[in-house]
Amino acid sequence: MKIQSSVLIHLGFGKYVRSDQVTSVIPIEEGRGPGRRTYIYLQGQADPIVASRAEDSIVRDLVQEPREITQSRQQQEIMQDLLLDLTNINSTVRRIVRDEGGLDLERLERRIREVLEESAVLVARELN
Repeated sequence: MKIQSSVLIHLGFGKYVRSDQVTSVIPIEEGRGPGRRTYIYLQGQADPIVASRAEDSIVRDLVQEPREITQSRQQQEIMQDLLLDLTNINSTVRRIVRDEGGLDLERLERRIREVLEESAVLVARELN
């Protein structure tokens, strides 16, 4: 699990903290109730913040991937599916589509491959 950097995490009752400043999430055992579910310790602060949300919900928000990353993965999967479908089109149909429709499927395939390769290189850099 990786904590997402600089994402605001909702603690309940209008309280938010930056995800990368949370050092620990501890369930309240004594005195737990409405508005008192979890202690949130933050970097540089001795006293915890009392959150009204349960610890598992807060932790899930801390490690959840941002929507942009999820959308990017979905877009890559769509492009891979499209590339697979394009490679299955025979040369006669390709020629008709190019000559009659003005769509160059070979050029489209090349561009999709380039984008997918660039994306793979960026992911590899981020992992290192």
